[in-house]
Amino acid sequence: MSNKKGFIDKAWELQHRIESRQQRIGKGKYGRVLKMARKPTNEEYKKTAKITGLGILVIGAIGFVIYIFKELAVPWILSMLGY
Repeated sequence: MSNKKGFIDKAWELQHRIESRQQRIGKGKYGRVLKMARKPTNEEYKKTAKITGLGILVIGAIGFVIYIFKELAVPWILSMLGY
């Protein structure tokens, strides 16, 4: 028998490596989190989507206010100071 591994042997080795990694998942740093994780209910998903959307709108509004201040107020202040 030659030292070269066939396709089937390589596939089995890969399968064994994947299975050994999967067995160690619950024992690492985030194992407890992964064990407790579950799919959110529709109500939880809707609340999360609403809060995220509200956050995006608030951040956008703050950015818009800063932009308007930069475009309107700063030139006016600089002109009053003589620049």
